[in-house]
Amino acid sequence: MTEQRIDLGLSASTPAGGGCGDGCGCGGGSMASAPTDAPATSELRVEGMTCAHCVRAVTEELNALEGVEVVAVDLREGGTSLVRIASTGAVNDDTLAAAIEEAGYTLTR
Repeated sequence: MTEQRIDLGLSASTPAGGGCGDGCGCGGGSMASAPTDAPATSELRVEGMTCAHCVRAVTEELNALEGVEVVAVDLREGGTSLVRIASTGAVNDDTLAAAIEEAGYTLTR
């Protein structure tokens, strides 16, 4: 197995664990907060998906929704698949359910 490294673009002054470096677990200083333009994320559980075509159908329907930027599907054939969505704002649950249903599958809650 070959090791692959990815440069995350962190400056040399950033402690290895991130944050302020004093071990407090803050992740970025005592007053750190998430950027206001950070995408909202959602995790959906979808039943009925069995193949790559199913993944494409769900992905296309969700990508067509306003604000949806990224859709990632963890297909679990014959089970409940996990669909992760990143959007520029919160997307209404009913809108997500309608898109999943339009693709031919069932959103479980």
